[in-house]
Amino acid sequence: MSRNDIRVCDKCRFTKLSRIVPALEQMAPGTTVKVGCKSYCGPCRKGAFIFINGRYVTAPTEDEALQKVRRFVKK
Repeated sequence: MSRNDIRVCDKCRFTKLSRIVPALEQMAPGTTVKVGCKSYCGPCRKGAFIFINGRYVTAPTEDEALQKVRRFVKK
C-alpha cells in the first residue's frame, strides 16, 4: 500500500497530465497518482493544484505546484 495519496484534476487548464503525473510518481515512488475531477473548480480556474495526503496545494504554475508538493510527500 502506498504511503501517499496524490490526486490531480484532468480538467485543470494549468497542468499537463503527461508531464505532472510522471513527475509526481518519480517524487513518490510506488505511488499511483489518481486522475479525475476533484470538484475544486474555483482555485482550479486560477492556477495549478495538486491534492496530496489531505491537502490542496495550489500555485500559479505547474512547476511551482510541484515544488510546493515536495514537502508533503511521505518517504
